[in-house]
Amino acid sequence: MLVQSENGSLRAALVSNLKSAVTASFLMLPESFTEEELFLQIAGLSYAGDFRMVFGEDRSKVSNIVRDNMQHFKTLYSNILHDCPLVVYKSQQAKLEVDKSPEGQFVQLMTLPRTLQQSITRLVDPPGKNRDVEEILLQVAQDPDCGAVVQQGISSIVKSSSITQSVKGIATAGLWKTVSYSSKKLFKMWKGWRRKPWVSHT
Repeated sequence: MLVQSENGSLRAALVSNLKSAVTASFLMLPESFTEEELFLQIAGLSYAGDFRMVFGEDRSKVSNIVRDNMQHFKTLYSNILHDCPLVVYKSQQAKLEVDKSPEGQFVQLMTLPRTLQQSITRLVDPPGKNRDVEEILLQVAQDPDCGAVVQQGISSIVKSSSITQSVKGIATAGLWKTVSYSSKKLFKMWKGWRRKPWVSHT
């Protein structure tokens, strides 16, 4: 869709969304990571906080998406990663290093979509204080748990959206169809769990 689009404004919007996904993922990843770890983080953004991934979706869904489409992810994000001044992209080794300094994280936070910035602000700023978004993001950039705060901000957005979609789905499809569909999802999720090797913690 991105490659074939003839609409300049649509293409710009799609590229902007890709950049936002990369930036949010940088904030949640450690200083050094692999291409696959980045793409797993990006693909997982849409499911962060989605209650359907806890009850009803196959939890291996994200890893399946990435591992079956690694080359497509590389093609989609290669230019963005090479052009980003805050990351060292070693494409031959499939490794990346991102600036995790407070200054670097502040720059990344300031480029996030406004909706996500507002979500982060609501998490950090006590009610009634009404500080500027820039001031709050500067505080978050210096927090050792900056990535976790960004994760919570994304989760709150996705959670609200997933609940709304599920309620609409029940109203549209009817209760019986929804129960039938959910049962199939649960069975698929159960099979996904069975495929994972058991790791003893003793």
